[in-house]
Amino acid sequence: MRTKLQKFKASYFLYSFKRDKVAIFSYIVLTIFLLLAVTAPWVAPMNPYDAVNIDIMNSELPPVWMEEGSSEFLLGTDNQGRDMLSTMLYGLRTSIVIGLGAVALQGIIGVIVGLFAGYTGGKLDAVLMRLADIQFSFPYLMVAILMSAIFQVAFGLGSFERLAVPLLIVIIGLSNWPMFARTIRASVIGEKNKEYVEAARVIGLPTWTIIFRHILPNSLTSVMVISTIQVANAVMSEAALSFLGLGMPVTKPSLGSLIRAGQEFFFSGSWWITVFPGIWLVVFVLVINLLGDWLRDVLNPKLYKG
Repeated sequence: MRTKLQKFKASYFLYSFKRDKVAIFSYIVLTIFLLLAVTAPWVAPMNPYDAVNIDIMNSELPPVWMEEGSSEFLLGTDNQGRDMLSTMLYGLRTSIVIGLGAVALQGIIGVIVGLFAGYTGGKLDAVLMRLADIQFSFPYLMVAILMSAIFQVAFGLGSFERLAVPLLIVIIGLSNWPMFARTIRASVIGEKNKEYVEAARVIGLPTWTIIFRHILPNSLTSVMVISTIQVANAVMSEAALSFLGLGMPVTKPSLGSLIRAGQEFFFSGSWWITVFPGIWLVVFVLVINLLGDWLRDVLNPKLYKG
């Protein structure tokens, strides 16, 4: 009898991954990003949160290869004198935490709503899906901007800045849960009339058991694909909110707040404050989307060849 590892090595999933150079490259780059984010306190040249390490006299120093650049700051410094490489590493860490947290919240809400809407049907399904349709009628970024503005007024600017990370997770998570709900509902409707579900009903299993132990595991393939894409969307949403002044404060690095802080100095010659975090963000989102596209194709049963 083959072990799980042997089955995985012989699977179409791994076979497809080995043959797709774009997926391999994206996976390597994403792994590097994640390792840098996790090890930021150890690999970053300085801690941008520690005021002791910041010297305003070092503000707006160019990258090391330019005239007046310093070997101490490889990618230059921002307007507060913080090392750009360090702020980008810490900013990436913050953006990833917000992205993963927001998608986890979206998934929990969307999966629960989609499961019960698809399985029960009737009036509950109609009410829940109309709520999703109402939220779908607005661009999710507009919803996030509105919620962020409301939270700032409710908590006050000072409290909002202190609680920026958890509040942004809630804001972005609540603004885009209908995507998960719609997808899960469609999967559940296709699964609930199959023989294994009918057999579970006949032997008297509780509804909760049928939904969560039998239907949900068979509906998670689509959730995996959506989650990958939604992480990239959540990171972009955080960057957009921070750029508009409704996200992370300038004193707490995230990719969005770094881009926002640098745009004031872009045309005065300090282009690196905006350009480097912008490239960092684009590459990170791009590799996630490329992996999501590959995952969508390989998990599509219509394309399965093995």
